[in-house]
Amino acid sequence: MASYVNVNIRMDAELKNEFEAYCKSANLSMTRAFNLFAREVVRGKKIPFETAGKEAGAGRESRRKEAAQSMFRTYAAVGEMMKETD
Repeated sequence: MASYVNVNIRMDAELKNEFEAYCKSANLSMTRAFNLFAREVVRGKKIPFETAGKEAGAGRESRRKEAAQSMFRTYAAVGEMMKETD
């Protein structure tokens, strides 16, 4: 027989409302949805989707490349360069 415990989590109120609405439309309780997620993590031994950490890292890398490219940009005229510095 399974033994159940309560788990308390904190989340943004707007996110909670949107998640609750989605669960209702999918005919799931929030408890069932979180249990499905937890079982998938345990089964696969990983988070089953891209996490914000990876996305944030990709964003930083993209900004770094843009900055490096802009450092070496060439201009046809001084006026063109001055427009970008305003």
